[in-house]
Amino acid sequence: MRSALLNVMVQAALAAGKSLVRDFGEVEHLQVSRKGPADFVSNADRRAEQVVFDALRKARPTYAFLMEEGGEVAGTDGQHRWIVDPLDGTTNFLHGIPMFAVAIALERGDEIVASVIYNPVMDELYTAEKGGGAWLNDRRRLRVAGRRHLADAVVCTGIKVTGTENDTLTLRQLGQIAPAVAGIRRTGSASTDLAWLASGRFDGFWEARLAPWDVAPGLLMVREAGGKVTDYAGSTGAIWNGQVVAGNEQIQGQLLKLVQGVR
Repeated sequence: MRSALLNVMVQAALAAGKSLVRDFGEVEHLQVSRKGPADFVSNADRRAEQVVFDALRKARPTYAFLMEEGGEVAGTDGQHRWIVDPLDGTTNFLHGIPMFAVAIALERGDEIVASVIYNPVMDELYTAEKGGGAWLNDRRRLRVAGRRHLADAVVCTGIKVTGTENDTLTLRQLGQIAPAVAGIRRTGSASTDLAWLASGRFDGFWEARLAPWDVAPGLLMVREAGGKVTDYAGSTGAIWNGQVVAGNEQIQGQLLKLVQGVR
């Protein structure tokens, strides 16, 4: 059974997903126009965020917000904050690729206690609550995959090469990690990566320069599915410094060692 808070989050994600699917149909038509769909997509992003904001604010008017588009909105509660990415996978959305998600997390004090990741095109609803496990569409309890060796593992990351120091570091990491694993994937949506890791589709994940709204929903999902998430130093600060290495205990440890070995 979902808690009342998680149910509020699910309803907000479903409503935002409906808005995005409607706009996604238009994006596919805009692909062939000379102007392109970029402005339309940024508006779709803001519309979805407004849907989430309105639903969550109505249900819990004293809670604060941290949102990708809208930034920080203060609350009077002092203990609770919603962390929201209304469209994780904007570039995919922009190109008509159906790999994107609405991602919402609830922070209580200094920990994430509930999260929702919803891919409206695939109609996959991932939910998690602290101590209550992680679930797909309320039917299947999620467990991270049981593979124990990197050589058998499919891992995922974000690859964006724009010439920055971080991007060249990522390329060096790829050079070390690719020969050690069965395969590397890149979906373009960090919350989807972590949800798929929690469900056993992926075995490991690493990436840096992520925002809190990229990390927070999936972090709880992976931990509630029996996985381990740390930053590059091996500590639990991944939400705020944007570095994530995740997997089951064995794969995470092996992957972390490779990531730490690249400078």
